[in-house]
Amino acid sequence: MPKLALPGRGSPADTGDGYSHKLSSPMAFFWTMVIFLIIVGFVAAILFRQAQSAFYSNPGLNGLIIGVLLIGILLVFNQVLSLRPEVRWFNSFRAAGSAEKVGRDPVLLAPMRALIGRHPAVALSTATLRSILDSIATRLDESRDTTRYLIGLLVFLGLLGTFWGLLGTIGSISAVIQSLDAGGGTANDILNALKEGLSAPLEGMGTAFSTSLFGLAGSLILGFLDLQAGRAQNRFYTELENWLSSVTEVGSDTRATDLPPSASTADIQALAERIARLAQENGGRSTAAMANLAEGIQGLVKNMRNEQQMLRDWIEVQQEEARALRRTLDRLAARSGEKATGKAHDPAGSE
Repeated sequence: MPKLALPGRGSPADTGDGYSHKLSSPMAFFWTMVIFLIIVGFVAAILFRQAQSAFYSNPGLNGLIIGVLLIGILLVFNQVLSLRPEVRWFNSFRAAGSAEKVGRDPVLLAPMRALIGRHPAVALSTATLRSILDSIATRLDESRDTTRYLIGLLVFLGLLGTFWGLLGTIGSISAVIQSLDAGGGTANDILNALKEGLSAPLEGMGTAFSTSLFGLAGSLILGFLDLQAGRAQNRFYTELENWLSSVTEVGSDTRATDLPPSASTADIQALAERIARLAQENGGRSTAAMANLAEGIQGLVKNMRNEQQMLRDWIEVQQEEARALRRTLDRLAARSGEKATGKAHDPAGSE
């Protein structure tokens, strides 16, 4: 089976098989994100005047939305860039043939680094493989939790501004309706008062729709960037899983290949003697427990036999009663037949 040995140690992982390639750099996704932001900036420059007027309708809340968006963008880029030193460490480790020869220790691959540092020439078991992959997957998911929260926060802030503006609009319309006086002037005066009063509700509608616009647009931008970061992390995880699978020995998780190299035959024999000694010490308690279990089973079997005998007796009684009832019915049927035959012969005799 393949061993966790590296170039210079006879590793089969570097003999041209499907897993001999290095981990791919995440910079392809990084530049995709940069190009996307450039396109977004170009569109924002085209719509600058409309966006500026919408922004000043509620500068406080809209500024908060833009601030949250900028923080989310920085976090997403940091997630992608944090994969770069991990990939560089892994490729250097594959090239050097030993984790000790690589300068800095990784952060995301710290569990794998610790295992390889202790046992550089030991085949991984399936349980160890799953433990390493689960640890890395958990760290990757935790790094994206904040970004996912910020995406939902942008939508929430947009809805908050919408309801805020609608509340102001409803209050302003109510004030305008109450201020109208049909008998206080001409129709032109009433119309002018209505036009002046509707300016406040229209400002409230601008607040509502502008915050929704900025919130949804920010969520769209940050969602695409988070998607690219997720793709980069998934490719990193998949390629690492492929290589770890190539150095994993399929079989029992308690094989001798999982033991540290320092474990000698004497240590294994001492461990076996200790296990036997513990079994002898616990033999008395095990025997007593087995005896109690046997007594309980015997009592259960005896009760079941008694219940079966009672059930047989009850069935026999029911069968005897059924036979007696059948004989009674037969006698009644016979007597009824005799009476019917006698009545049939009496008219003939009288004639």
